[in-house]
Amino acid sequence: MELNGKRALVTGGTRGIGAAIAVALARGSADVAVNARHNDEAAAEVAAQIGQHGRKASIVVADLAQGDEVARCVDEAATALGGLDIVIHSAGGPSFGSIDDVSPEQWYATFDVHVHGAYHLCRQALPLLRQNREGAIVLISSVAGIRGCAGAIAYGTAKGAISQFTRMLARDVADDNIRVNCLEPGVITTRFHDKMTDAQREHNLKNRIPLHREGTSEQVADACLMLVTNDYMTGESITIDGGLSMQVTR
Repeated sequence: MELNGKRALVTGGTRGIGAAIAVALARGSADVAVNARHNDEAAAEVAAQIGQHGRKASIVVADLAQGDEVARCVDEAATALGGLDIVIHSAGGPSFGSIDDVSPEQWYATFDVHVHGAYHLCRQALPLLRQNREGAIVLISSVAGIRGCAGAIAYGTAKGAISQFTRMLARDVADDNIRVNCLEPGVITTRFHDKMTDAQREHNLKNRIPLHREGTSEQVADACLMLVTNDYMTGESITIDGGLSMQVTR
């Protein structure tokens, strides 16, 4: 896919990985609608960065945990940009706790934004993508969705569902020349890990991550752009974690 002139919607696009992806798409000459829960300073900053690359930016305020708001989000993005070619689902956040700690309310809320949000988002966007000769969807999962991770049962289970949703959706829409792929980041330097203690961070760098460093949102964005532009990749999940999930020991 050639990015020049394409129209992209990025959910959760005002901070961290989502923001980096939104700016990277603009750098590649795409116009970008950025979804956020609040039209705040972070949203304005991302819009400004998109504008610095000479591309159109639109902020769409919606809660991706609410199905009706997801539908409105897609419709407003398509109206602002004149259609959609690319959808990136990066909205979400941490959900800590073991099964004894996680209440039913927390469990359902985690699935609402990560999994049900992806379902409503893709279902609403697909008719728009089908109007074009090609389309690309990238969903953001996590290494927590492919390996056991203590103290994050709701988050890891939801992210595992995203990886499988990617494969199933990719098979369903391949005849439409719409590609669906997934990213599974590891420890990335974002607000997601703000509650990590110095001891936990040191343990990660010394023992858990073979490359002995955290990743950056920009590195994840680079991988995302590859999935968007490589038109012979679909149904794939790419792990970007410094080697964290590939090792047997430690």
